[in-house]
Amino acid sequence: MTALQAKVLIPGGPASGRALVLDAPISFWGGVDPRSGSIADVRHPQHGVAIGNQVLFLPGTIGSSSASAVLMELVHNGNAPAAIILHEPDAILLLGLIVAREMGWPTPPALQLDRMRHAEFSGFEVVVSDEGGVSVRR
Repeated sequence: MTALQAKVLIPGGPASGRALVLDAPISFWGGVDPRSGSIADVRHPQHGVAIGNQVLFLPGTIGSSSASAVLMELVHNGNAPAAIILHEPDAILLLGLIVAREMGWPTPPALQLDRMRHAEFSGFEVVVSDEGGVSVRR
């Protein structure tokens, strides 16, 4: 089955969880409820789906300088994804993980992997290694 090498953006592995491959980019500010960890944007195709403890595959983000605060709240509330796989790095979003780590909270790893490969993991349990390996759990 699928096993790929991704670029580590923020270390934090190993991690595992069910793959949640988003069908569309998302804004964390207003698009994700930091208290429940679910997708709050009613226009998003996966509205209402919980992102917590999943390996979240993001095809893109819709920028907001508050995205880092929302991700930090998700970490603090225990509703953060197990790992975040981005198509392209998002410095503002990743800042939330850096600050959460500085606060002493356990943070998920963040990796970069071309979105054309994301669908290969859809519906599977995924394992993310310390070194950036992304594979389907056997």
